[in-house]
Amino acid sequence: MPTEASASEDDLGLIEPGDLAMKSAGWAILDGRPRAEWTKGRLPGAHSFSWEDYTRTDREGVPYRIWHPHELAKVLGEMGIDEKTPVVVYGDADTSWGGEGWAVWTLAWLGHRGPVRLLDGGVQGWKAAGLSLEEGSGGDARPAATYRVTLREDLNISTADLEKGLDGVTLIDTRSYWEWFKGHLPGAVHIPWTDLFTGKENRPLSPRAYRALLAEKGVPTGRPAVFYCTGGIRSGYGWTVHRLSGLEGGRNYEGSTEAWERLSSDR
Repeated sequence: MPTEASASEDDLGLIEPGDLAMKSAGWAILDGRPRAEWTKGRLPGAHSFSWEDYTRTDREGVPYRIWHPHELAKVLGEMGIDEKTPVVVYGDADTSWGGEGWAVWTLAWLGHRGPVRLLDGGVQGWKAAGLSLEEGSGGDARPAATYRVTLREDLNISTADLEKGLDGVTLIDTRSYWEWFKGHLPGAVHIPWTDLFTGKENRPLSPRAYRALLAEKGVPTGRPAVFYCTGGIRSGYGWTVHRLSGLEGGRNYEGSTEAWERLSSDR
């Protein structure tokens, strides 16, 4: 089974494009960008796994809610992925709106037991390494599998539970400055998700740089962090960078401001 250096309590880490190219047969690859970008050019064998395709408006009128875990398990199983399959996720930290981080968080939330790696530098890093892309539809032709979900409720938080525990967490708002100034959750700290990657290849911040950013913003590392945005996508990227930095106790408020505005008693 392929392994790379992992981070935190999850088997989560980064993988370099060159390393993936040498070991690609051992990994299932998920593309977190919009399906149109995946069709135009993707890593060989990659399956499309965009948040745009696997979120919906729920019964309470909250948009961008993630599909039911067993629906996602069916999708992954049809891709030949079970809960122990080694998976690499990539995006571009641009058109994907952090969707690669959302996909990593989704796998962790489902209770994925195999290694999960984020491609360092994403599709930009792959191309910069002189590696080729393929076009068209389709993906790696793996035999269908059964994905068994062991839901990690500790990685998500409901609006009601967040209201009860606001005093015990640090809320991190990953939206833009414009969105932040329009209004934000009580007591939140603003760290735009675009501050969480760097360089021309949009690589996630190193653990040292991320911890320095938290210190600059006055965020204590010993206190549980809850990330939010509009619908849980950019905040999923924030959660992923948090975990890649070796910090535990992070949650993604998957409902984010869309749920807060509709369901919170403080609205």
